[in-house]
Amino acid sequence: MASQRTEITVGRRKLTVSNLDKVFYPVTGTTKGDVIEFYRSVAPVLLPHLRNRMLTMKRYPNGVEGKFFYEKECPKHRPDWVKTAPMARKDGKAVNYCLLNDQASLVWSANLANLELHTSLATATDVFRPTALVFDLDPGAPASIVECGEVALLLEKIFDRWGLEAIPKTSGSKGLQLFVPLNTKVTYDDTKPFAHELAKRLENDHPDLIVSGQSRAEREGKVLVDWSQNDDHKTTASVYSLRAKERPTVSAPVTWAEVRKAVRAADPEVLVFEADEVLARIDKHGDLFNQVRTLKQRLPL
Repeated sequence: MASQRTEITVGRRKLTVSNLDKVFYPVTGTTKGDVIEFYRSVAPVLLPHLRNRMLTMKRYPNGVEGKFFYEKECPKHRPDWVKTAPMARKDGKAVNYCLLNDQASLVWSANLANLELHTSLATATDVFRPTALVFDLDPGAPASIVECGEVALLLEKIFDRWGLEAIPKTSGSKGLQLFVPLNTKVTYDDTKPFAHELAKRLENDHPDLIVSGQSRAEREGKVLVDWSQNDDHKTTASVYSLRAKERPTVSAPVTWAEVRKAVRAADPEVLVFEADEVLARIDKHGDLFNQVRTLKQRLPL
Protein backbone atom coordinates (compact mmCIF):
# COMPACT_ATOMS: atom_id res chain seq x y z
CA MET A 1 0.00 0.00 0.00
CA ALA A 2 1.37 3.40 -0.95
CA SER A 3 2.53 5.64 1.85
CA GLN A 4 0.10 8.48 2.56
CA ARG A 5 2.17 11.62 2.94
CA THR A 6 1.16 14.91 4.53
CA GLU A 7 3.10 18.16 4.84
CA ILE A 8 2.90 19.90 8.21
CA THR A 9 4.50 22.99 9.69
CA VAL A 10 6.30 22.73 13.02
CA GLY A 11 7.72 26.03 14.18
CA ARG A 12 9.75 27.40 11.26
CA ARG A 13 10.12 24.00 9.62
CA LYS A 14 8.03 22.16 7.07
CA LEU A 15 7.95 18.39 7.48
CA THR A 16 6.54 15.55 5.44
CA VAL A 17 4.93 12.92 7.65
CA SER A 18 3.36 9.67 6.53
CA ASN A 19 0.70 7.09 7.39
CA LEU A 20 -0.89 9.14 10.15
CA ASP A 21 -3.85 6.74 10.38
CA LYS A 22 -1.69 3.67 10.94
CA VAL A 23 -2.57 2.08 14.29
CA PHE A 24 0.44 1.79 16.57
CA TYR A 25 -1.34 0.68 19.78
CA PRO A 26 -4.13 -1.72 18.72
CA VAL A 27 -5.71 -2.07 22.18
CA THR A 28 -6.45 1.66 22.38
CA GLY A 29 -6.55 2.44 18.66
CA THR A 30 -3.76 4.97 19.11
CA THR A 31 -2.42 5.94 15.69
CA LYS A 32 0.89 7.19 14.41
CA GLY A 33 -0.74 10.59 14.08
CA ASP A 34 -1.67 10.45 17.77
CA VAL A 35 1.94 9.62 18.66
CA ILE A 36 3.22 12.57 16.62
CA GLU A 37 0.66 14.88 18.21
CA PHE A 38 1.62 13.71 21.71
CA TYR A 39 5.28 14.52 21.12
CA ARG A 40 4.34 17.80 19.50
CA SER A 41 2.21 18.71 22.55
CA VAL A 42 4.66 17.56 25.22
CA ALA A 43 7.62 19.29 23.55
CA PRO A 44 7.68 22.41 25.78
CA VAL A 45 8.47 20.34 28.89
CA LEU A 46 10.30 17.48 27.17
CA LEU A 47 12.81 19.41 25.05
CA PRO A 48 14.76 20.93 27.97
CA HIS A 49 15.44 17.38 29.20
CA LEU A 50 16.54 16.22 25.73
CA ARG A 51 18.74 19.19 24.89
CA ASN A 52 22.18 18.08 23.69
CA ARG A 53 21.61 14.52 24.91
CA MET A 54 22.60 11.75 22.54
CA LEU A 55 19.56 9.75 21.51
CA THR A 56 19.20 6.04 20.95
CA MET A 57 16.04 5.42 18.94
CA LYS A 58 13.74 2.46 19.50
CA ARG A 59 11.68 2.24 16.34
CA TYR A 60 8.41 0.34 15.84
CA PRO A 61 7.49 0.77 12.15
CA ASN A 62 4.46 -1.51 12.51
CA GLY A 63 3.39 -0.48 15.99
CA VAL A 64 3.91 -2.06 19.38
CA GLU A 65 2.85 -5.54 18.26
CA GLY A 66 5.36 -5.58 15.40
CA LYS A 67 9.12 -5.97 15.30
CA PHE A 68 11.30 -3.15 16.59
CA PHE A 69 14.92 -2.17 16.26
CA TYR A 70 17.35 0.10 18.07
CA GLU A 71 19.17 2.77 16.10
CA LYS A 72 22.12 4.66 17.52
CA GLU A 73 23.56 6.14 14.32
CA CYS A 74 21.43 9.10 13.27
CA PRO A 75 19.91 8.25 9.85
CA LYS A 76 21.77 9.71 6.89
CA HIS A 77 18.46 10.79 5.33
CA ARG A 78 17.80 13.18 8.23
CA PRO A 79 17.09 16.85 7.44
CA ASP A 80 20.17 19.04 7.70
CA TRP A 81 18.63 20.86 10.68
CA VAL A 82 18.61 17.72 12.84
CA LYS A 83 21.79 18.10 14.86
CA THR A 84 24.14 15.23 15.69
CA ALA A 85 26.99 14.54 18.11
CA PRO A 86 29.76 11.93 17.82
CA MET A 87 30.75 9.55 20.58
CA ALA A 88 33.32 6.77 20.45
CA ARG A 89 32.09 3.21 20.97
CA LYS A 90 34.03 0.74 23.07
CA ASP A 91 35.70 -0.52 19.89
CA GLY A 92 36.90 3.02 19.15
CA LYS A 93 34.60 3.71 16.20
CA ALA A 94 32.48 6.85 16.40
CA VAL A 95 28.68 6.89 16.39
CA ASN A 96 26.88 10.05 15.31
CA TYR A 97 23.86 10.28 17.59
CA CYS A 98 20.79 12.41 16.89
CA LEU A 99 20.15 15.40 19.13
CA LEU A 100 16.49 16.37 19.44
CA ASN A 101 16.95 20.02 20.34
CA ASP A 102 13.77 21.47 18.87
CA GLN A 103 10.14 20.60 18.27
CA ALA A 104 10.62 19.89 14.57
CA SER A 105 13.38 17.37 15.30
CA LEU A 106 11.17 15.68 17.89
CA VAL A 107 8.29 15.39 15.40
CA TRP A 108 10.69 14.12 12.72
CA SER A 109 11.81 11.42 15.15
CA ALA A 110 8.20 10.43 15.91
CA ASN A 111 7.48 10.15 12.19
CA LEU A 112 10.22 7.49 12.04
CA ALA A 113 8.09 5.44 14.46
CA ASN A 114 10.60 6.15 17.22
CA LEU A 115 8.17 5.51 20.04
CA GLU A 116 10.73 5.48 22.84
CA LEU A 117 13.40 8.08 23.56
CA HIS A 118 16.49 6.65 25.28
CA THR A 119 19.11 9.18 26.30
CA SER A 120 22.43 9.45 28.08
CA LEU A 121 22.77 10.84 31.61
CA ALA A 122 25.41 13.22 30.24
CA THR A 123 25.21 15.81 27.50
CA ALA A 124 27.21 15.87 24.28
CA THR A 125 29.33 18.72 25.62
CA ASP A 126 30.90 16.42 28.26
CA VAL A 127 30.03 12.78 27.72
CA PHE A 128 31.75 11.57 30.90
CA ARG A 129 30.00 13.98 33.27
CA PRO A 130 26.48 12.80 34.24
CA THR A 131 24.05 15.48 35.32
CA ALA A 132 22.25 13.09 37.68
CA LEU A 133 22.62 9.88 39.64
CA VAL A 134 19.95 7.32 38.77
CA PHE A 135 18.53 4.13 40.21
CA ASP A 136 16.31 2.01 37.99
CA LEU A 137 13.96 0.03 40.25
CA ASP A 138 12.83 -3.05 38.34
CA PRO A 139 10.37 -5.53 39.90
CA GLY A 140 10.61 -9.27 39.46
CA ALA A 141 7.15 -10.83 39.33
CA PRO A 142 5.01 -11.11 41.35
CA ALA A 143 6.49 -7.88 42.72
CA SER A 144 5.17 -4.74 41.03
CA ILE A 145 5.65 -0.99 40.97
CA VAL A 146 4.19 -1.00 44.51
CA GLU A 147 7.28 -2.79 45.84
CA CYS A 148 9.39 -0.41 43.74
CA GLY A 149 7.65 2.38 45.64
CA GLU A 150 8.70 0.82 48.93
CA VAL A 151 12.31 0.76 47.78
CA ALA A 152 12.10 4.32 46.46
CA LEU A 153 10.91 5.49 49.88
CA LEU A 154 13.90 3.78 51.53
CA LEU A 155 16.19 5.64 49.15
CA GLU A 156 14.35 8.89 49.78
CA LYS A 157 15.06 8.57 53.52
CA ILE A 158 18.76 7.98 52.90
CA PHE A 159 19.11 10.95 50.58
CA ASP A 160 17.08 13.12 52.91
CA ARG A 161 19.56 12.38 55.71
CA TRP A 162 22.30 13.58 53.39
CA GLY A 163 20.35 16.73 52.58
CA LEU A 164 19.76 15.70 48.97
CA GLU A 165 16.62 15.90 46.84
CA ALA A 166 15.64 12.82 44.86
CA ILE A 167 12.97 12.97 42.15
CA PRO A 168 10.92 9.88 41.19
CA LYS A 169 9.41 9.04 37.83
CA THR A 170 7.69 5.98 36.47
CA SER A 171 9.58 4.01 33.87
CA GLY A 172 6.35 3.83 31.88
CA SER A 173 6.86 0.08 31.93
CA LYS A 174 6.92 -1.96 35.16
CA GLY A 175 8.98 0.06 37.59
CA LEU A 176 10.17 3.35 38.99
CA GLN A 177 13.30 5.39 38.39
CA LEU A 178 14.85 7.66 40.98
CA PHE A 179 16.97 10.62 39.87
CA VAL A 180 19.25 12.58 42.14
CA PRO A 181 20.07 15.89 40.40
CA LEU A 182 23.77 16.76 40.43
CA ASN A 183 24.63 19.29 37.70
CA THR A 184 28.08 19.68 39.26
CA LYS A 185 31.63 18.53 38.49
CA VAL A 186 31.24 14.78 38.87
CA THR A 187 32.05 11.85 36.59
CA TYR A 188 30.77 8.31 36.14
CA ASP A 189 33.88 7.19 38.01
CA ASP A 190 32.26 8.89 41.01
CA THR A 191 28.59 8.04 40.50
CA LYS A 192 28.76 4.41 39.38
CA PRO A 193 30.67 2.98 42.39
CA PHE A 194 28.63 5.22 44.71
CA ALA A 195 25.38 3.81 43.29
CA HIS A 196 26.74 0.26 43.46
CA GLU A 197 27.72 0.54 47.12
CA LEU A 198 24.36 2.04 48.05
CA ALA A 199 22.49 -0.72 46.18
CA LYS A 200 24.52 -3.40 47.99
CA ARG A 201 23.84 -1.68 51.31
CA LEU A 202 20.10 -1.73 50.62
CA GLU A 203 20.25 -5.40 49.61
CA ASN A 204 22.10 -6.25 52.82
CA ASP A 205 19.57 -4.36 54.97
CA HIS A 206 16.47 -5.63 53.14
CA PRO A 207 17.32 -9.03 51.62
CA ASP A 208 13.67 -10.12 51.33
CA LEU A 209 12.81 -7.08 49.20
CA ILE A 210 15.92 -5.99 47.29
CA VAL A 211 18.61 -7.44 45.04
CA SER A 212 21.51 -5.56 43.49
CA GLY A 213 22.77 -8.26 41.09
CA GLN A 214 21.57 -8.74 37.53
CA SER A 215 20.68 -12.44 37.82
CA ARG A 216 17.03 -12.94 36.91
CA ALA A 217 16.85 -16.05 39.07
CA GLU A 218 17.48 -13.92 42.17
CA ARG A 219 14.86 -11.31 41.30
CA GLU A 220 11.64 -13.30 41.72
CA GLY A 221 9.34 -11.35 44.02
CA LYS A 222 12.02 -8.72 44.67
CA VAL A 223 13.11 -5.36 43.30
CA LEU A 224 16.35 -4.98 41.41
CA VAL A 225 18.07 -1.74 42.38
CA ASP A 226 19.84 -1.28 39.07
CA TRP A 227 22.88 0.92 39.71
CA SER A 228 24.56 0.05 36.40
CA GLN A 229 22.71 2.76 34.46
CA ASN A 230 25.33 5.20 35.76
CA ASP A 231 27.63 4.59 32.81
CA ASP A 232 28.63 6.55 29.73
CA HIS A 233 27.56 3.69 27.43
CA LYS A 234 24.13 3.18 29.02
CA THR A 235 20.88 4.99 28.26
CA THR A 236 17.67 5.48 30.22
CA ALA A 237 14.14 6.06 28.95
CA SER A 238 13.68 9.82 28.96
CA VAL A 239 11.10 11.50 31.09
CA TYR A 240 7.91 12.05 29.03
CA SER A 241 8.85 9.25 26.62
CA LEU A 242 6.12 6.95 25.40
CA ARG A 243 6.72 3.26 26.03
CA ALA A 244 5.91 0.45 23.63
CA LYS A 245 3.49 -1.37 25.89
CA GLU A 246 -0.05 -2.59 25.31
CA ARG A 247 -1.32 0.91 26.07
CA PRO A 248 0.42 4.25 25.36
CA THR A 249 1.94 4.61 28.81
CA VAL A 250 4.51 7.32 29.46
CA SER A 251 7.56 7.65 31.68
CA ALA A 252 6.02 10.26 33.94
CA PRO A 253 7.37 12.25 36.89
CA VAL A 254 5.45 11.66 40.10
CA THR A 255 5.35 13.19 43.54
CA TRP A 256 6.46 11.47 46.71
CA ALA A 257 2.87 11.78 47.93
CA GLU A 258 1.76 9.70 44.95
CA VAL A 259 4.42 7.09 45.66
CA ARG A 260 3.25 6.84 49.27
CA LYS A 261 -0.38 6.60 48.15
CA ALA A 262 0.42 3.69 45.82
CA VAL A 263 2.30 1.87 48.58
CA ARG A 264 -0.46 2.42 51.17
CA ALA A 265 -3.17 1.29 48.77
CA ALA A 266 -1.04 -1.51 47.29
CA ASP A 267 -2.40 -0.32 43.95
CA PRO A 268 -0.05 -0.27 40.94
CA GLU A 269 -2.54 1.74 38.87
CA VAL A 270 -1.89 4.83 41.01
CA LEU A 271 1.47 5.09 39.22
CA VAL A 272 0.41 4.30 35.64
CA PHE A 273 -0.18 7.21 33.26
CA GLU A 274 -1.14 7.21 29.60
CA ALA A 275 -0.37 9.97 27.13
CA ASP A 276 -3.56 11.99 27.59
CA GLU A 277 -3.25 11.80 31.39
CA VAL A 278 0.34 13.05 31.25
CA LEU A 279 -0.65 16.07 29.16
CA ALA A 280 -3.40 16.86 31.68
CA ARG A 281 -0.90 16.55 34.55
CA ILE A 282 1.43 18.98 32.81
CA ASP A 283 -1.41 21.47 32.38
CA LYS A 284 -2.13 21.20 36.11
CA HIS A 285 1.34 20.87 37.66
CA GLY A 286 3.83 21.99 35.02
CA ASP A 287 7.07 20.03 34.78
CA LEU A 288 7.42 17.98 37.97
CA PHE A 289 10.86 16.88 36.75
CA ASN A 290 12.31 20.35 36.29
CA GLN A 291 14.64 20.14 39.31
CA VAL A 292 16.55 17.26 37.72
CA ARG A 293 17.71 19.75 35.14
CA THR A 294 18.33 22.76 37.37
CA LEU A 295 19.18 21.70 40.94
CA LYS A 296 22.89 21.57 41.82
CA GLN A 297 23.87 19.00 44.46
CA ARG A 298 27.00 17.19 45.58
CA LEU A 299 27.18 13.55 46.56
CA PRO A 300 28.73 12.72 49.96
CA LEU A 301 31.78 11.10 48.35
